[in-house]
Order: sequence, then C-alpha cells, then structure tokens
Amino acid sequence: MPPPLLTPDGRAAPVPSSTRIYELRAFNSGFRDAHDTYNGLSTASDGMVYYVLCSTSIDYGGRVFRYDPAADAITCLGDLTEICGEKGLKAVPQGKSHVGFHEYDGKLFFATHAGYYNMVDGMERLASVVPEGYTPYPGGHVLAYDLKSGVFDDLGYAPEREAVLSMGLDARRGVIYGITWPVGYFFRYDLHTRTMTNLGPTAGKGESGKGLAYRVLCRSVAIDPESGYAYYTNPEGDIFCYRPDAERVKKLDGEDMRKEYFGRYEPSDSGSMGYNWRQTVWHPVEKVFYGVHGNSGYLFRFDPRAPAIEVLDRLTSLPSQRSGMNDQFSYGYLGFTLAPDARTLCYLTGGPVFENGRRVKGLSKVAMGMAKGVENLHLVTYDSPTHTYRDHGPLFYPDGSRPTYVNSIAVARDGTVYTLARVTENGHTRTDLVQIKRRPAETA
Repeated sequence: MPPPLLTPDGRAAPVPSSTRIYELRAFNSGFRDAHDTYNGLSTASDGMVYYVLCSTSIDYGGRVFRYDPAADAITCLGDLTEICGEKGLKAVPQGKSHVGFHEYDGKLFFATHAGYYNMVDGMERLASVVPEGYTPYPGGHVLAYDLKSGVFDDLGYAPEREAVLSMGLDARRGVIYGITWPVGYFFRYDLHTRTMTNLGPTAGKGESGKGLAYRVLCRSVAIDPESGYAYYTNPEGDIFCYRPDAERVKKLDGEDMRKEYFGRYEPSDSGSMGYNWRQTVWHPVEKVFYGVHGNSGYLFRFDPRAPAIEVLDRLTSLPSQRSGMNDQFSYGYLGFTLAPDARTLCYLTGGPVFENGRRVKGLSKVAMGMAKGVENLHLVTYDSPTHTYRDHGPLFYPDGSRPTYVNSIAVARDGTVYTLARVTENGHTRTDLVQIKRRPAETA
C-alpha cells in the first residue's frame, strides 16, 4: 500500500525498512536558504561529487560544493557571484547554475544563471524591476574549475549578457555549446582561442516572449563526439544541427520530434515542454543519443547519422503507467543519465500518491516548471543492450518524508546515485545533496 499524503509538517507514514530497496541520506551542506537546482550536479574523474545549491536572494549568490565520498566530507568551494568577480557590485547576483559540470583537460566547465526574478503572470521573468540601490543582472558567465589547483577561471559573459540555461562540451575538440535565457541564443565557445560566437536565437523570442510569442527553450544540447556536430530542438519539434565545418545552424531534414506517442502541444504553452527533448545523453558504445521526452516520459533513441528517432519505452514510473497518467511536471525531467557501466540508463521520475485507494490529483495546468501536485520519487533504470525496464519503487527519507523538486542526477562508479532535492528538518525546508544507495543484499 503506498504511503498516505503528506501531513501538515511534510511527513508521511514511515515505510517499513524491510520493503526499502534503497537507502536515502540527505546531507547538510550548511546553506540554509538553498533553492532548487536543475542539472547542476556531476561526478568527476577525481571521484568527487560537484554540485551547486542555488539562491533566489538579491543579496547573495548560489554556492559551489564538493563532496568527497572517501572522506565523507563536504567543502564549499565558493559563492558564484564572488567567483565571477561581482562581489559588492550591488547587482542581481549569480544565483544559480542550471548546467552540469563538464570535464576537459583537467578542468570542470559550467555556467551561471540568475536567481532573483520578477513574477509576471505566474512566470519567472529576468528581473527588470529591482530594489532601490541595486542594478539588473549583469549576465551569465562561463566558468572553469581546475581540479588540481582548486582555482576558478572566468571565461567571460554569455551572448547578450543573458543567463546560461543549457550547456554541453565537445571534449575531443575543446568546444562548449550552450543556450541562453530568456531569449535562447545558441552559442559556441572555443576553449583554445577563448572566443565566444553567438549563433542566433533557437526559438523566436524564447521564454522572453509573451502570449503566442512565448517559446519554451530546449534544456539539453546534444553533442556527437564523433563528428563534433551539436543538436538541439524547439517546442515545435524541429531538430537543429550545428556543423563546425559549415559554421551555421540548419534544421535537420527527414526527422523531427512530432511523434504521436509524445502527445500534441501548442508551442506557446508555457505549462509544457512542447516537443522539446528535456535531457539527452551520448551512448559511447552504440554511438547514438538517448533521451526522454519530458511531458510524456517516453524514452527515445536518436541516431544522428540516419537521422532517425526511435521510440523505445515509456520510462515513467510503473504506477504512472498503470494509472495512465503523465508525470506532473515536477520530477525527473532532467534526472536522466547513463551510468558509468555504459549500459544502464538511470531516471528519477514521479509516481502518483494514493489516498484511500484513489489517486490524488494535482492542478490541471501550471504556467511554469512547478509541481502540479505531490508525487512519490521513483528510480527507474533501463538496460540499453537488453531493452529491460525496471522501476525500483518509490524513494523516501528515513523518516518517511518524500524528496521533492528533483531535477538532477549523477551516478558514481560504484553505482551510488546522487541527486539534489528539498529536505525538511525542524520545520525548515532547503535544497541539498541526497545520496541514493542500494541496501546490502542481506538487509534489502
């Protein structure tokens, strides 16, 4: 029987330990007011876990942390605003990083995003109205962190001084690709020449548009390390390709994301991702991309050489499949990755909550990427060679409460899964690092 709804203090009835396959451990990184983080979590070749805890404050930025599993120790590496050289500027701070850490030549590369917004029509907009004495957001930065020296390097601003929403790295050629926010400029940054190139908007006015001009932006830039080509989508379902040899972006002919399995969407609908892929990963053995369509939860395989999209399986939780529901736009859309074994796709997604045998329904529609209602968090895996789907069941903290607002994932070489989620302790809620570890066989 699924646990009941959250009580007013945010707790659920404890799940019997005998039924728990995975144990969750929430860390306290020492950042009391940390806010939700999207993507900003990765493991590195040094065995450490790197992550960003975000801030929505006008007074301080998000913070970069490192977790050492061997020493079981967390280190705060710095405040994003200070790393960008903007301490004391009295501007909207570098509140967030919504991209993963990408490793190349002994360094981790990532980028910054604004955290302080104006709410307009229920949506987060880049703040044009700021408190007296403050100035607007100065722009997102591309950053590097040297794994040996521990020194950060500011590589400069994103195009048009926008925030950075999504980013990928061609680790063979030393080239970063990304998409800005809110307009959504596609950019290329050459690490060898330290030059930034603005390749133009990806979807009209992007998330700066209003009404019918609004277009939700792609959250994942897919980079083929074999060819060096970079791919992204728009909410209409078109797939775009940048070829370095041609130095231009071109819509892909012969394939798109407009599949009946994914549903039907209006590209100006701010409450969905449209036909955009939400997260993609490169499979080094098969030399294809795997991805999840965010709204429907379908797993797909994209072969850029065909080109062809193959719909494989519905990667939502088993209770979601059985109840015929889509995920409620709060979990898993970005919590998708390929494990170090190069065969296991790992996905953190939502599952319905039941009360008195009936599914608890949330809101029918939201205007931003918020939760429509309470959900259980599930770990789903998919073995790519055998096409085997498995839902490992709902995940709970030791006290029975639910991890919420999960939109990141990293998998260590020993199979331990890490994410960033909301944690409630002593009546206060923050976002923090969470470890998901399989229980020993003798106790599972």
